[in-house]
Amino acid sequence: MPGRGAPAAGSRANVPAMSRPEDVAAAVRALDELTRRLRVECPWDREQDERSIVPHTVEEAYELAAAAHAGDDAKLLDELGDVLFQVHFLSLLLEERGAGSMADVAEHVRQKLIRRHPHVFGDTEAETAGQVLRNWDAIKATERGREPGIFGEVPDNLPGPLYARKVQRRAASTGFDFDDVPYEAIEAELEELKAAEGREDRFHEVGDVLFAAVNVARKLKVDPELAVRAAADRFRGRVEAAAALAARNGADWNDLRPEAQLGYYAQARFNETAGGT
Repeated sequence: MPGRGAPAAGSRANVPAMSRPEDVAAAVRALDELTRRLRVECPWDREQDERSIVPHTVEEAYELAAAAHAGDDAKLLDELGDVLFQVHFLSLLLEERGAGSMADVAEHVRQKLIRRHPHVFGDTEAETAGQVLRNWDAIKATERGREPGIFGEVPDNLPGPLYARKVQRRAASTGFDFDDVPYEAIEAELEELKAAEGREDRFHEVGDVLFAAVNVARKLKVDPELAVRAAADRFRGRVEAAAALAARNGADWNDLRPEAQLGYYAQARFNETAGGT
């Protein structure tokens, strides 16, 4: 066996040792104590309920997703802390009205994970990630208190791309899915959109194009929400770079004709590819 502190074969060097359970428990306990103190002593925290807090929870979740997508471990650590605090605060609100506690939340999810991983804690076999997901969906469908139907408990307030992916995943869990990545579906929907130009049904055709694109993202295991945000950020950066190029030439971006703007935009993209400024 490798000596203490020596990486095993195939492992990454400089991987820190696993956290000791007592250290984790102490840190979580300290955060719990801080949350309770804020609830009593901070005027802002005293006024909050779950409806006012959840928008912050959603915001923190998006910031966490962005950090994970960027591969920024320091930022990921920071954002995980923010989300963990949100969980503690919302659990404390449950406790205050006798509806649960942080311990109940942890035990509930522990039992749920055991129930939904019979290939780990039971005698069910699952050799692939796809089999795990199919088992997961089948088990969820049998749990008490769940809304019936294929699309039961799909939240209506999810962002559009995530709502579309959730609906597609639920349909796929019944076997209704493409075997391959459906690139041709996007092409077909684009043709229908072109044919609908000038007609009222173009609204629906645009939706079909976007829905088909989300389906391709799902099959490629790409998060459509993060992907479209990243594309928007790239576009934003290129337009800002194009405007800066125009300014260097003494031109105001807003006063330029579209063809001139497009020329600066093309130059900004070229500079981006070439690593220039």
